[in-house]
Amino acid sequence: MSFDVVIFDWDGTLVDSVDHIAASLEQAAGDLGYPRRSREELRHIVGLGMQEALEHLYPGISQREITELREAYAQYFFSRDTTPEDLFSGIDSLLDRLRGEKRRMAVATGKSRPGLDRGLVSSRLGPYFELTRCANETASKPDPLMLRQILDVTGVNASRAVMVGDTIYDMEMARRLGMPAIGVTWGVHSQDQLGAHGPVEIVSDRHALERVLFS
Repeated sequence: MSFDVVIFDWDGTLVDSVDHIAASLEQAAGDLGYPRRSREELRHIVGLGMQEALEHLYPGISQREITELREAYAQYFFSRDTTPEDLFSGIDSLLDRLRGEKRRMAVATGKSRPGLDRGLVSSRLGPYFELTRCANETASKPDPLMLRQILDVTGVNASRAVMVGDTIYDMEMARRLGMPAIGVTWGVHSQDQLGAHGPVEIVSDRHALERVLFS
């Protein structure tokens, strides 16, 4: 599968940040007196835009409450920066190999623009990516708008690009656009959950991902 553009999700795919996201949201919600949600429920919404994630966790939540909860969450989440040590094992080597073969790379994420920009710098991954799209400036997954925008900028057909992600939202987003997707099992959702949304491959480690991308 030789793709011209490889599009990566961020949290749970490139960066081992899912538990930190869940813990930060749990602490913020507790501070503001929201009903407790299980860690599994909190992990499940990683990948959605924060607006959509909070509406899913707390049906009927008002916009004012969403703003307050987002601000409280940000204080916990940004209490530490993403570092190169937070990358999943071998991710930097994979990106180096893709860059060495002149593959174009992008990020499509449920993070906000300020959060992603900060992470791109502190993780040192920024130079790998030609362009990035965030949920707060386009549409939350599984709406395929951010993928469509990436294709528009790169001029590549959906069949010549691939979405690599760890959530059902990544898989479904690509499926709706007719774009191949590769599911990775080291993040949020299981192989069975990912498989229900039509990826062309599901991989369990970085070496398997390399075999798919470079076969």
